[in-house]
Amino acid sequence: QEWENPFAGWDPRDFCNISEIVLPMDTYWSPPIFILERVNGQNPELNYMVLTHNGSFNSTRPFQVTLTCSLIILKFPFDTQTCNLSIASYLYPATDFVMKTRRAPPEIMEDSKSFFLTDGEWKFTNLSIIEYTESLDDKEFSLVTYTISIERRPTLYILNLILPTCALYLLDMAVLFGPSSLEEKVNFQIAIILGSSMLAVILNNSLPTSSNKPPIIGTT
Repeated sequence: QEWENPFAGWDPRDFCNISEIVLPMDTYWSPPIFILERVNGQNPELNYMVLTHNGSFNSTRPFQVTLTCSLIILKFPFDTQTCNLSIASYLYPATDFVMKTRRAPPEIMEDSKSFFLTDGEWKFTNLSIIEYTESLDDKEFSLVTYTISIERRPTLYILNLILPTCALYLLDMAVLFGPSSLEEKVNFQIAIILGSSMLAVILNNSLPTSSNKPPIIGTT
């Protein structure tokens, strides 16, 4: 965060050429912001800010937060999800408090990739920023929304679910139209049904549940 306070400046020549100082967050006014999609989070212990001689404040604090996100898993495990992170301050209207992004989306995206876990289930694909105002109780409030796009890595699901399921179906067709006797076909069918049931249990535990429409792989 960066903001300016014209009443907090000084001339460095009058104070041993000191051009900036570090102060606690509660020393001066700081922008009160909220994350609208926040469910849970850990407040940072680094509650300090840097004040420069021209009245410019700078505060950089690490923050870990859990957000709500609507998932569309129709194409699971080949799905791409889009989640929003909206930052707002409903204490001051847009006439008194306006939020702006300091850097462009491509620059923020490059920095975000360095913090994203590259060996996880998701792949960070895109980031866009929207600056707008929202009406509430006949007042306009400034908001900034970060739209984050992530793509699921399907390799694990292909090896554990899709390939075994296709193999069972191929085996079922081979046994059904093969020259085996009726008793052998019945035994094979029972074994295939048991294998399909085990795969269905694994699939049920692996599929996400937070979606209005079930994935295609779970309905076929």
